[in-house]
Amino acid sequence: MTTILQVKKLTGGYSPKRPVLHEVDFEIRSGEMIGLIGLNGAGKSTTIKHILGLMTPHSGEVKVAGVTLEQSPEVYREAFAYVPESPALFDELTVEEHLRLSGMAYGVSGEQYDLRVEELLKEFQMLPKRKAFASHLSKGMKQKVMIMSALLASPPLYIIDEPFLGLDPLGIRSLLERLVEVKKSGAAILMSSHILSTVEAYCDRFIVMHGGAIAAQGELGDITAAAGMRDRDSGLEEAFYQLVSGGGK
Repeated sequence: MTTILQVKKLTGGYSPKRPVLHEVDFEIRSGEMIGLIGLNGAGKSTTIKHILGLMTPHSGEVKVAGVTLEQSPEVYREAFAYVPESPALFDELTVEEHLRLSGMAYGVSGEQYDLRVEELLKEFQMLPKRKAFASHLSKGMKQKVMIMSALLASPPLYIIDEPFLGLDPLGIRSLLERLVEVKKSGAAILMSSHILSTVEAYCDRFIVMHGGAIAAQGELGDITAAAGMRDRDSGLEEAFYQLVSGGGK
């Protein structure tokens, strides 16, 4: 499998004198979904901001599609789609206009655009809202627009931060089913979420962050072993608790 995202010994944060991240090191390959989990303040959002290119590493590097942001900004940025925790839309644009803008930004052809948009609007129950302005949408509907825009782009990497906030049950199911599909198609997915049961059910590997560093990473057996748990069949939630509460070895 091809490595899509590589984070190598990343140290960074808002102040060079007080780094938030400490030599964070992981990679994501094509065709896998990785769950990024941790308590509030663990460094998840700061890690994502570095991947997005919103922050400059103090040391280490981030590569997307084999290049750093400095080496090729266009290749780097075109290789991922980002769904933030809080949806950010233009109030004066309709749902359809947001999708059209995303399609243009990612170079989606007219035929592909028409096909994908109709599928996404139907799947996320947004057909009646296609002409609605963003200012008239609920938070959950705005989140659906962000998700549809990312799925429309079909990049090799998806970065998804707390995607379930505000979504109704059908929206959550549609998103998870779509993520399974794009993973099967060869895309890589980095998903940050506090809903550990969903992360455990859908992700192939896990990254547990604590105090700005990686406390454990790997498949579920690796996480439970890092937590010092004898029962390797124990769930992610218990292993996570042990790791972040100081119970791991």
